[in-house]
Amino acid sequence: MRNTTSTKTSHPALIFWIVAGWVGFLLLPWYGVEDGILSFEWLVDGYPFDEDYAPAAFLIAQGEKLWLAPLILPLALSLLAIGRPKSDPLYAKILILSGALGFGWLTAQGFGIGIRGFNFEWLKAVFGELDDRQFGMGFGAMVAASAFLFLFTQGVAARGAINGDVFVVSAIGGVIVIVTTFVFFPIAKMLLAAFVTEGGGYSVSVFAAKFFDDRLWGLGCLSGGRCGVAWNSLFLAVLVGLLTTVLGLVFALVVTRSGFRYKRALRALTVLPIITPPFVIGLALILLFGLSGAVTQFVSELFGVQPSRWLYGLPGVLIAQVLAFTPIAFLVLIGVVEGVSPSMEEAAQTLRANKWQTFRTVSLPLMRPGLANAFLLGFIESMADFGNPLVLGGNFDVLSTEIFFAIVGAQYDQGRAAVLAMVLLFFTLSAFYAQRAWLGKKSYTTVSGKGDAGVHPMMPSGLSIPVFVIAGAWGLFTIVIYGMILYGSVVELWGVNNDLTFKHYVTAFSVRIEDSGIRWTGAAWDSFWTTIYIAAAAAPLTAVVGLITAYLLTRQTFAGKNAFEFGTMLSFAIPGTVIGVSYILAFNVPPIEITGTGLILIISFIFRNMPVGVRAGIASMSQLDKSLDESSLTLGANSWQTFRKVILPLLRPAILAALVYSFVRAMTAISAVIFLVSAEYDMATSYIIGRVENNDYGLAIAYSTTLIFVMLTVVGVMQLIVGRTEIGRRMSQSRTNV
Repeated sequence: MRNTTSTKTSHPALIFWIVAGWVGFLLLPWYGVEDGILSFEWLVDGYPFDEDYAPAAFLIAQGEKLWLAPLILPLALSLLAIGRPKSDPLYAKILILSGALGFGWLTAQGFGIGIRGFNFEWLKAVFGELDDRQFGMGFGAMVAASAFLFLFTQGVAARGAINGDVFVVSAIGGVIVIVTTFVFFPIAKMLLAAFVTEGGGYSVSVFAAKFFDDRLWGLGCLSGGRCGVAWNSLFLAVLVGLLTTVLGLVFALVVTRSGFRYKRALRALTVLPIITPPFVIGLALILLFGLSGAVTQFVSELFGVQPSRWLYGLPGVLIAQVLAFTPIAFLVLIGVVEGVSPSMEEAAQTLRANKWQTFRTVSLPLMRPGLANAFLLGFIESMADFGNPLVLGGNFDVLSTEIFFAIVGAQYDQGRAAVLAMVLLFFTLSAFYAQRAWLGKKSYTTVSGKGDAGVHPMMPSGLSIPVFVIAGAWGLFTIVIYGMILYGSVVELWGVNNDLTFKHYVTAFSVRIEDSGIRWTGAAWDSFWTTIYIAAAAAPLTAVVGLITAYLLTRQTFAGKNAFEFGTMLSFAIPGTVIGVSYILAFNVPPIEITGTGLILIISFIFRNMPVGVRAGIASMSQLDKSLDESSLTLGANSWQTFRKVILPLLRPAILAALVYSFVRAMTAISAVIFLVSAEYDMATSYIIGRVENNDYGLAIAYSTTLIFVMLTVVGVMQLIVGRTEIGRRMSQSRTNV
């Protein structure tokens, strides 16, 4: 039977992108508008003749930016595809040529011409000095680039790629371009910055001098001195990874393999640090164990011991990070512990293995992937953590804080920051590959399509006693920490004047009602609303990109799929500190000049948190039979309609999980944010860090407490929504069996 779609001459997607390309070229400001195109002030402020707001066509007509003129050719060429059937060989050739020429020229002129004319000496030699300069890409350039990209992908699909599926080919092309732009390009730019000399050239010797610096790799701690920051970070990350994995497993065993009555409360307690700004726990530790801390003063008075600064250094950072990151290990391990097949454990006991032998030889080996993932997460989070080392580090320097001071300190050494970030990236990627090598290609599958009616055995008594002791002690310690956070926000001056007061909340969040309306007079309101705005904008975009990527990985087969998956997951293994440094180096100059804007914060959150959306989508889509897609396609729907009307409605829990995670992480992130905030776009966490540096602990803790309650509210609302999401099943039998 002949495919009638190939003879169609009306292609709505084609018309849309051709029109979009011309609109971007003729009507929209080609370069970046300072206040943003959504302010619409540019419409009444010299548009379209003012150079700051002019579309490309008007710039060319005025004799400005003539390097944009060649874009007229691919835009005009694309018009020749209108009215042609997809079966016409010229249809695909025209679109591929138009898209490749347009996107290629946009990229070439973007990188070839910068803020001082030509960026490369050979261009100066060929064309001479260029008196004009280029600004960062604006909405006109962005729309035109998108049009060229998707004209190209439509041409590739018309050639028969992936069965001619325009949506799938376009989605793959779009994800590749944005991941390359916002993950690979910044990392590459950072790597190059490590070789830059003071004169602007490149030198291996400059890199070697900074890389082999004794401050980075020194082993003075073995002889009573100080170790280099690389060894400090590595040692700390390994300790944190091990301790968080053990504690996460302890809590997972208590919840799944014991008769503990208050499992819900324990789950809530272990998850609480996830919605807490990462350095707040460090502040609470200072209130307890600092020089004026409650415990320090109590011990000093009781035993007549001189208070010390033991907390500042490795011990304090280690305790704070273990408190902060244990919940992540718990969330990873609880699913793995629950996922071990009860039938396999019962089979071991049937063969006369006792509970301890069953746990050691059957259950624990099957938890190996979860243990490896939990360690990896703890390791990476420790490496990337910036807030706790800044608050508690003392003389114990780590890579994340050294990178920060190399950028914002008096030295302002981008090359050193790049070298430090490279070492940090090397450690995290090494841990990533070490984890994969340790797991190997063994199968850990224990749950098949067959039902499993078994019941998980309880922990052996020899294991349950230390597990309950550790869980109880750590749980009590966590309660005390959060009690101190709440109490510290309502005292006048900790350790000096412990009178109760709401002064800090009033200073941060005071409101005045006037005739003109509500005035947000508190010092923290600007950063609070900016944080809400940025997080709310980033969360849905993170979910969209993540779920589309998950759809491509689970539902499509195409060349280079493994490399595609690696690229989308790479940002998972890149610490936020590295992301922050690389974004500064990459997006401070044309063609993408967004440093100091809210957009750079949104983009950093999208690609920092995207892997979570990808993994959530993959996990959920793996449970949906492909026959659903096939039925939809058989009934005449295309891939886009199938994805929108069949797949997405069944992925509501995954969508909400990605939304919650990305929103919470955007609200509490600091490691990347600290490099990217500006006076106009200051985030809550960077504001709090500023208060800490000024020793204004009361206001910092009050703001942090407010954020915790905001996060609790958001997560609670999302949980209610998730709870209403059900897939029709026969529930009566399961309910009667309970």
